[in-house]
Amino acid sequence: MHQQMCSGCLERRIHFDFSQKLIFSYGISSSVHPFSSTAVVQMVYADGEASPQFLLTCVLNSTDYCLRKYIEELYEEGRETKVAGVISSAHNEVTLADLGCGDPKCRFSCKFSCYRTITSLAPIAQVGISSDSTFEDIVLNLVSGFPEDNILNSLTTLIEGKASPRESVNFLHLLGIPSFRENDFPGCLRHPNLAPILGMVKASEYTGILLPMTPFTLENILHFSPGVFKSEWHIQFLIYQLLSALAHIHGLGVSHSNLCPSNVFLTDFCWSWIHVMDGSQLDSCQSSSCSEVSNVTGCCMEDCVSQGVFTDIRFSQTLDWHSAFQSWWRGDLSNFDYLLVLNRLAGRRWGDHSFHPVMPWVIDFSTKPDEKNDAGWRDLRRSKWRLAKGDEQLDFTYSSSEIPHHVSDECLSELAVCSYKARRLPLRILRMAVRSVYEPNEYPSSMQRLYQWTPDECIPEFYSDPQIFISLHSGMNDLVVPSWADSPHEFIRLHREALESNHVSREINHWIDITFGYKMSGEAAIAAKNVMLPFSDTTVPRSMGRRQLFSQPHPPRRASFMETNVNSNSSMRQSQLNGVDCQNVLLETSHLLELEETAAFCEHALHLSPLYYDEIGNSVSDDHCVVEAQKEAMYKATVFVKSSVPDINSILENIDVEDCGTVGYQDLLLWSEKLLNCNVSSKGAGRDIFSIGCILAELYLKRPLFNSISLSVYHQTGVLPSSIGELPPHAQVLVEACIQKDWRRRPSAKCLLESPYFTKVVKSCFLFLAPLQLLAKDGSCLCYAASFAKQGALKAMGTFAAEKCASYCLSFTVVPLSDAEAEYAYVLLKEFLKCLKEDAVKTIVVPAIQKILQATGYSHLKFSLLQDSFMREIWNCIGKQAYLECIHPLVISNLWVSPDKSSAAAASVLLICSSEELGIPVTVQQTILPLIQCFGRGISSDGIDVLLRIGGLLGETFIVTQILPLLRNVIHSCIDVSCLNKPEPLQSWSSSAFVDCVMTLDGLLTFLSKEVIVQEFIEHGTFLHLMALMQTNFGIQVLQVAATSLVAICERVGPDLTALHVLPRLKGLFDELAFSQEITSASDSSGRSIRGSMQKVDVEKITSRIDLVLLLYPSFASLLGIEKLRQCCTTWLLLEQFLLRNYNWKWEYTRESLRSSPENLNTKRSVSMKKTPSDYAPAKMLLNGVGWSVPQSQGQKGTKNLMPPSKRTNEPFQDLVEQHASFSTSGKEEPWHWFPSLATNWDAPDFVGRLGGPKDELPWKIRASIIHSIRAHHGVVRSVAVCADECTVFTGGVGQGFRGTVLKWDLSRMGCTIGYYGHEEVVNDMCVLPYWERIASCDGTIHIWNSQTGKVILILAESSSALSLHSSGDGVQNSASTNVSSEQANVLNSSSSSSVTTNGIFSSVFAFDERLYTCMHYLKSMERLVVGTGNGSIRFIDVPQGQKLHLWRSESGESSFPSLISCLSSCGSDKMQGKEGGQPPSWIAAGLSSGNCKLLDTRSGNIIASWRAHEGYLTKLASPEEHLLVSSSLDKTLRVWDLRRSWMKPEASVVFKGHNDGITGFSMWGQDVISIAKNKIGLSSLSRPADEDGQQQIRPQYLYLAERGTRNMSVLSSSSIMPFSRLFLVGTEDGYLKICC
Repeated sequence: MHQQMCSGCLERRIHFDFSQKLIFSYGISSSVHPFSSTAVVQMVYADGEASPQFLLTCVLNSTDYCLRKYIEELYEEGRETKVAGVISSAHNEVTLADLGCGDPKCRFSCKFSCYRTITSLAPIAQVGISSDSTFEDIVLNLVSGFPEDNILNSLTTLIEGKASPRESVNFLHLLGIPSFRENDFPGCLRHPNLAPILGMVKASEYTGILLPMTPFTLENILHFSPGVFKSEWHIQFLIYQLLSALAHIHGLGVSHSNLCPSNVFLTDFCWSWIHVMDGSQLDSCQSSSCSEVSNVTGCCMEDCVSQGVFTDIRFSQTLDWHSAFQSWWRGDLSNFDYLLVLNRLAGRRWGDHSFHPVMPWVIDFSTKPDEKNDAGWRDLRRSKWRLAKGDEQLDFTYSSSEIPHHVSDECLSELAVCSYKARRLPLRILRMAVRSVYEPNEYPSSMQRLYQWTPDECIPEFYSDPQIFISLHSGMNDLVVPSWADSPHEFIRLHREALESNHVSREINHWIDITFGYKMSGEAAIAAKNVMLPFSDTTVPRSMGRRQLFSQPHPPRRASFMETNVNSNSSMRQSQLNGVDCQNVLLETSHLLELEETAAFCEHALHLSPLYYDEIGNSVSDDHCVVEAQKEAMYKATVFVKSSVPDINSILENIDVEDCGTVGYQDLLLWSEKLLNCNVSSKGAGRDIFSIGCILAELYLKRPLFNSISLSVYHQTGVLPSSIGELPPHAQVLVEACIQKDWRRRPSAKCLLESPYFTKVVKSCFLFLAPLQLLAKDGSCLCYAASFAKQGALKAMGTFAAEKCASYCLSFTVVPLSDAEAEYAYVLLKEFLKCLKEDAVKTIVVPAIQKILQATGYSHLKFSLLQDSFMREIWNCIGKQAYLECIHPLVISNLWVSPDKSSAAAASVLLICSSEELGIPVTVQQTILPLIQCFGRGISSDGIDVLLRIGGLLGETFIVTQILPLLRNVIHSCIDVSCLNKPEPLQSWSSSAFVDCVMTLDGLLTFLSKEVIVQEFIEHGTFLHLMALMQTNFGIQVLQVAATSLVAICERVGPDLTALHVLPRLKGLFDELAFSQEITSASDSSGRSIRGSMQKVDVEKITSRIDLVLLLYPSFASLLGIEKLRQCCTTWLLLEQFLLRNYNWKWEYTRESLRSSPENLNTKRSVSMKKTPSDYAPAKMLLNGVGWSVPQSQGQKGTKNLMPPSKRTNEPFQDLVEQHASFSTSGKEEPWHWFPSLATNWDAPDFVGRLGGPKDELPWKIRASIIHSIRAHHGVVRSVAVCADECTVFTGGVGQGFRGTVLKWDLSRMGCTIGYYGHEEVVNDMCVLPYWERIASCDGTIHIWNSQTGKVILILAESSSALSLHSSGDGVQNSASTNVSSEQANVLNSSSSSSVTTNGIFSSVFAFDERLYTCMHYLKSMERLVVGTGNGSIRFIDVPQGQKLHLWRSESGESSFPSLISCLSSCGSDKMQGKEGGQPPSWIAAGLSSGNCKLLDTRSGNIIASWRAHEGYLTKLASPEEHLLVSSSLDKTLRVWDLRRSWMKPEASVVFKGHNDGITGFSMWGQDVISIAKNKIGLSSLSRPADEDGQQQIRPQYLYLAERGTRNMSVLSSSSIMPFSRLFLVGTEDGYLKICC
């Protein structure tokens, strides 16, 4: 029995009886009113921090005698807090007398004594008397003590094959290993699906039960995120957990008795808990049904401020919408109470500010409400949001948003609730929810101001609680009531009367439609301007949201309807006196219609009154016999049965699923016929099994199985609801067994667990994951999971089960770990990589790895993941493209974000070793560019070392063409910034970036010849070092680095080249320094010569610009000789005098050479050179033996290139491109590079880069330059396909003899490696298949061939009979007998520049054979190849099986000249990031030669929509997002269709215009498009808004040769993008393949 208290009384009771340190958050009420016996609380630590949230349930001592006695007996010994399970473990002996309880009202005694039962249900509970220290001990024990850690450690020891304590065996018995047992003697271990009771604390009148707070309940999931249980496995896994917990408690002789979705708690990973110690739920087989247990409601404190607020309510324990609606409709229930019922059904919770109950504002407070006057009443037909924002603003929001919506937030936000209740809430809550700085004057001061300020709805407190107006805070005045109310009490009375008025009662149904009803979705929501912004992911569990209760208009209140007819009665009297009763007839007819509509509405909303249990009649004598038989069987079992001890082999046998097949319907029927021997043993257990059947049915149906009416019909007639026929057959068998009318015939929980309904996969996952749900340390959980996986558990479970367990296990790897725990995490990650498929690794494992790599500071696990062997496994598992998107940017981030040296060193080695395998273009764009962008942001020395090693590995040409231009750009930017008056952060960046660039240049000198150094560093445009030294705004440290680097360059090139190229340019610098203010001001000083050895100069004394003389002049004197230096430098005398006076430096003549003293030479190096990469390069020490980037055929070359720079000769590395030049078909062409000059007349926008996500975006500068060109085919290049590695390209075109050929190109050496010459006709399309190195090419027939050998595997052609009958046929294993001329097949190219008629390109050429295939599209998730035909049909081909599947017809057969399928695309097929192959596309788009476009359903083949997309031949389709479709045509336009809008009309699309010729194709990169038309390209972006006419302008641009700058005049025929290399390829009609940037 519970005493339901108001929130204020409950809070005071908790503080008074339990602890003042508990923070009361809110009460959890099962009713519609704010009464509760359970609260959400937190403990405040000494340092002010708050603990996690807990549930505290108050149980009356007067009714739970056994629980009170249990606490008192345990606490008597020693008067200190004790753990129930530890004390009970000493009581090992059992007698028959201990198996029962003498109290007939006991809720715990049936098979065993109360002592044993309570201990088994709460084995880890700390028992004590209420005090602050008691609660502190309980909370600290959970946070730091981990009460069940010993059980998990014991289980890990058993798995490892070592001797383990008894706890591991007992725990396995709970999980059903070797089998489930209902008659075992209760132990002291918690079942993992029972909510862990942390403490039981006795107060004066109550017993407090403390549990952890879970974020969700099953009711939350079913209402707000039903997509969480999206598969059969999720449903089976949840029901299996519930049954396992019920089997345990039924074995103890007790039942739950109130099992429903609201009482099933779910953790973050949707692991279920059942709360069994709540007094209103737990029931023994001897007690009566829970319906007989009544609750007491009221205020328990005499001085409670809420006394009288809820005195007039009619409290009901059950929440039955049907009864509430009928009472409200008749006028027996108030509007206020009915709206509270709807709030409770919508999941709203009293006291939870983020999901508080909502009420309508009914007046605007401008005048006193008067039903005779319309002034002052709020329009309830519109939402408060709409009234506040206005229709114009909402229409603009809806039309301009990417996802159309009117409302972006809840109708009642947390900000609004806290602002409404600001005067009663603690300041800490106001600071968290409203504003971090408390400003009392910013809160509305009056009700009218509050109504005008908020766009949100009202709260119930403004209709019921006058205390809400009174402020508890100094500085914040009371909330002012309107002038027509004398006091808050008077206002509450008048406000409540307004809510209950006839005026509101007539209109309140419209507000219900907007807030809870049919106007929340569909066309009604659009008309009401009430479209909510949907949640981004429906599979993410949520505890709150907008639940639509009704799908039909809510009927008005009948009482208000009757009131409207009062006035008409007087007018009817005269007619009645005259004998005319037509008005009465009409009134009765209208009432009948109203009754009929109301009845229909009630019938459609019966799902709001679900029932999950049946009222079982009492049969005490029968139950008593059952109990006595159980006791005797239990006694025999405990005395004579000895359980076996499982080992690792027996555990693996229980989770092995290799021989597990799909369970058939017949197996379940056979199982259901054998249920007579395994039925439930008590009425309470039968009630729980009935609840399981109802929950299982609701998980499938997405609505309740029973309501009060259907359950009554079932009990009276035995007729089940019709919805049970909608269940899958296997689930229907189980549900019907659970809801048998006779409870004795219902199967036991143990019998259900062993039924064929649950697959072996579900059982395996449960056995693997259950130990991880114990209250143990993360390290212990990680150790268990890794040990079990290492023993072969994941392999035995199979791929599917391992995928389901991965998300649970990998959460333990992303928290801070010790070195030992990191080793276990590493093992676990590697085991999952071995067992999971590619898609699962991308969606589950890769996000965990990303979090680990993002961690800052030292991490042993991160260091392990950055090793070559692990990253190679990731690379092989997810592919190169996914690796570059997800992992590679995070590896780079460890070179400038992480301060840990070990991680930086490992990351540098990884980048160096992967560079050759990535290839030159990808290495430049994905490694070198991001590292250079880190300059000035704290890049480590290992990051600079990466640039040096890659440059040395790839050779001199690579350094000159790829790295040096980038460094020059950064240095120029730094110099420009220093000359401008920029903010300090930017100036600081320019200095740091300049130093990083110079350091990199110094390191690259080793790999360059003298001539190249002179050409690139000195004579190339501007002398950057000299420019920097001439800047007066640079800091002295920057100038010091520049001077030291200049000296290093001169020493590298030698005195001759220095004198020839450098010395003449230094004259101006020396002159400027000689006549600077410092030297001239010191000219009067004594010039006495000091001979002999001068003291060593400390470079830290170099504090001004003039000190550069010390760094430059002695060094050049030593290098060139003093005479040669003096000849060039006319101010040598002033400089040498300065050095003598300030640094005691003079030139010494010795023998035949001129030199400075040895000590002077020591001063020529700056301390900044200590940062030189060669001085500290951990990466180079780890390179030995690492061979990622070294192919086996180049092993010796790779080893040579990895020598340290200090031991290298002056010979530069051989460039990889030059090394492979002999394989190229282009003759003696120069190697191509990637950074040509920008075309002078190119003014199109740049593409936005997408490297590693939005935070790491790099721009792609489209320069419209051709950087390399090669003759690929004799004729037109019709198709270009790039492999995922972006190193291999396939081209399809016209070969010798006008036959179709496909060539494979290696971009690293620009050579053709292999070709396929089996086509008879011109190749018009091509697909790179993602498995077995296969290529599909089309010339009217489909050829599937091996890209490594060039040998054909399969040829598919279409028969004329198949096309005429539109039926599927078998694949034809030879080429088609029909041929097409090259002129017909190549008609697209020949007509690309001609005029286009409205009937498309084939309006004048109808010779294309209908049997020929025209285009292809590959569906990765379905492993199907979709091909179009010449008569408008679509054929599906199963490539792995090599056979044709179904044929869809997209054109009606009425046309005498059918259109051919010119292009195909599918839902989201061109999306660059977030690729997941799990779900098949929902639609396929087909473009036709007539200009039409059709959308087909992938499941049925039905045409979803068909519309006129263009006025000419459709050349290409692409889908960058699930709701977007991009099309191009020979009508010179490119269109974007938003499939969420009315996109069937061309004027509804966004049109891109600007090309003067027909668009023959385009390529997409994210939201950006490169289109080709004749000999021009154009850039456009889907992310940019269109103009008022829905158009965007494309600026066509010629391509230019990078070297000569001449215009390309070849007609472009095909294109493809290489996103990671920042390049794009074009094929031309004259047979060339051109690489562009």
